[in-house]
Amino acid sequence: MGSGDKINVFPSRMILSVMKVRLKGAQKGHSLLKKKSDALTMKFRQTLKKIIDNKLVMGDVMKAVYFSLAEAAYSAGDITQTVIQNADKAQNKIKFQRDNVAGVQLTNFTMHTEGSDNYQLTGLGKGGQTVSRCKDTAQKALKLLVELASLQTAFITLDEAIKITNRRVNGIEYVIIPRFENTIAYVIEELDERDREEFYRLKKIQDKKKIIRAKQKKLADALTKKETDKAMSVDQPARSILEQQHDPDIMF
Repeated sequence: MGSGDKINVFPSRMILSVMKVRLKGAQKGHSLLKKKSDALTMKFRQTLKKIIDNKLVMGDVMKAVYFSLAEAAYSAGDITQTVIQNADKAQNKIKFQRDNVAGVQLTNFTMHTEGSDNYQLTGLGKGGQTVSRCKDTAQKALKLLVELASLQTAFITLDEAIKITNRRVNGIEYVIIPRFENTIAYVIEELDERDREEFYRLKKIQDKKKIIRAKQKKLADALTKKETDKAMSVDQPARSILEQQHDPDIMF
């Protein structure tokens, strides 16, 4: 975003207060989202490590399953039809629950066993121990697959949540906060300019008032002096005709 990008507002003290409150809210939101992103990233790395470990174990477990199946087929013969006939209903069932991680709902799968074992008589004639060992190995592999599915689901969910959170963090950090800061700087600059103009206007008004008062004072002084002179000329007493006066001699 450009350095001059700002919100179009009318500069005033109230707008300045509102922008400061919004800036503080944006900074608080950025801090919370940053903490959320860090928590999700930590959980994401832990999940990734578990996935890698499970996949490494999964290779050995599936290898053991195929070897056990081959041993069972060698010892007890083909038990496929027996297993299909005894499959009345699902014995292993999957339950899922929600885990909350920094506001993100993660699906967690768990496997549990219900009812009695329908295959406990399989291989009774021959190879029973081998069939039982094959069943236990397959049960372990199934449990590991469910755990891996849970981790993969959480991995995808966390990946999307981290992308969204990081976009929000970057949007607040590089768009919203600079826009608020530019708006606040613009409003402060306009208010300072307005204060300077107001100060200059008041100063010019004071200068004009001083000039007017000086003229008024000069005029008042002139009028006062004129009134004083007039009063002095009016207050001078008239000469009485009875007073002795020295008349000048008349020359004939």
